[in-house]
Amino acid sequence: MLQSGLKRQQQKFTWLLLTPGILIIVIFTSLPAFTTLSYSFFHWTGFVRGDWAGIENFQRLFTFPFRAQFLSALRHNTLVFIGIFIIQTSGGILLAYSLYQLRRGQRFFRTVAFFPVIFSLVIVGYMWQSLLNPFNGPINVLISKLGIDSGGLLWLGETKTALPTMVFINLWRWVGFPTIIFLAGLNAINAEYLEAARIDGASDFQIFRKIMFPLLAPSMTIVSVLTFIGAFEWFDLPFILGGSNGNPEGAADTLALMFYRLSFGSADSIANEVGVGSALGVVIFVIVGVGATLGAKMLRSREVES
Repeated sequence: MLQSGLKRQQQKFTWLLLTPGILIIVIFTSLPAFTTLSYSFFHWTGFVRGDWAGIENFQRLFTFPFRAQFLSALRHNTLVFIGIFIIQTSGGILLAYSLYQLRRGQRFFRTVAFFPVIFSLVIVGYMWQSLLNPFNGPINVLISKLGIDSGGLLWLGETKTALPTMVFINLWRWVGFPTIIFLAGLNAINAEYLEAARIDGASDFQIFRKIMFPLLAPSMTIVSVLTFIGAFEWFDLPFILGGSNGNPEGAADTLALMFYRLSFGSADSIANEVGVGSALGVVIFVIVGVGATLGAKMLRSREVES
């Protein structure tokens, strides 16, 4: 009786601790998601809800004139994910391994690596706008001093360079995050495995490839899933640097920017399409939810194998 009473008290205390977090998730995540889903099934005149539309808004999303914008934005999000996943994950692993090998000053360099992550993204955006200024920005000035004719290169103003430049800025800001995760994974590896490998004559590269890298599978799962979610919800940086239209000429447009334009209008058009925007929000939710779930499931199965 006493044990059952204590167990019930522990359960009540557990639910008491969980309740604030559950309420936050319901209010700021679940309710907006269900509201967006409901909005997608109605006609809208501005922000005034009209009659039932069924799946008409979804049909409009995949027809002219929205289809081309959607496919272009989806392509950009996919390219952003590929670029960030390959470069940022690789850079994070290399930085983490370098920090792991340090015997002195690890704490200092770990702080330096993570420092850009805590910067406000608005500050990061405007800082890089100044650095990449085509006329007097330090980067173009440095290129000119190296004897290379930059020709006032518009890093953020040309369709060919805008998206790669934004990806680079995003990498600069976020590479410290996977670095810390991978470093924690490396520190969690049992030192006896590494000592046994060294006794057997394994080189540092062999130890990393055969022992360390496979044991980083849980960290890789976390980084991969978060990278996928972040890439397909990418909004803040392209909005700061290219506006709601994904300038220049839509070269940096993303699904989240398109959702914003349709729902709230853009700088060159005050007209909005709340129904189609809500349909797009549902599509983004499905892409992110299904992709993250399948990716996590696949990567966790590899954790078990390794």
